[in-house]
Amino acid sequence: MFTNFKKIQSKKALKVEFSQSWGFSKLNYLIFIFGLISIFLGYILMATGEVNSFQSLTIAPIFLFVGYIILIPISLIIEKGKS
Repeated sequence: MFTNFKKIQSKKALKVEFSQSWGFSKLNYLIFIFGLISIFLGYILMATGEVNSFQSLTIAPIFLFVGYIILIPISLIIEKGKS
C-alpha cells in the first residue's frame, strides 16, 4: 500500500516538474489556438471566394497575416507571469 502511494506521488511530481519546465501557460496555448483558427479561416475564405474577389484578395490574406505574423509569434514570445 505504501509503495503504491509513493508511485502515485512520484508521478504527480513528474507531471508538475514537466509542466513547469515546458514554459507555456494557458494564455500561450489560447493565443496559439486563435492563431491556428485565423490561419484556417484565411485558407477557407481564400478557397471559397472567386479568383479576383475582394474576399480572396483582401480579407483572406489579412486573416493569414494576423495568424502567421502576429498571433503565432506572440504566443511563443509571451512569458508566463512570475507569481
